[in-house]
Amino acid sequence: MVEDQDAQILAHLQKDGRATNQQLAEEVGMSTSACWRRVRALEESGVIQGYAALVARERAGFAMSAVLHVSLERHDAKFVDEFVSRVTKRREVLECFATTGDADYHLRVVVRDMAAYNEFLDEFMFRIPGIRHVRSNVILKEIKSSVVLPF
Repeated sequence: MVEDQDAQILAHLQKDGRATNQQLAEEVGMSTSACWRRVRALEESGVIQGYAALVARERAGFAMSAVLHVSLERHDAKFVDEFVSRVTKRREVLECFATTGDADYHLRVVVRDMAAYNEFLDEFMFRIPGIRHVRSNVILKEIKSSVVLPF
């Protein structure tokens, strides 16, 4: 849990990660030196994991997105470790969650088009040992997509 002042800093950085320390300090009502120390502490503690540009997926050429529901044949450490190792290395996989329910894992995948998606499935997903079932839901339209936490 973060303190109120830290939450204000984080909320503003989520809106504008390129704000200068002076701009940020003014927004949250702190001195520049105190603000700089708080940001450094948030970075060093791992609350702030890094900084990145938010890229418009479709404008960047990734026209297709899907959610995959993956069930493993067995939950032996060997199969789980192999699955996790392979999935974390694939750039098309933006997110992977171990979940409860019908599927063991849910993946969010982006690719350029249907041909690339088919290749991703045939050349990668269907070759991972221990997978029992993969179900795809192609995303027709993104209604809301955010990485901003609700401070």
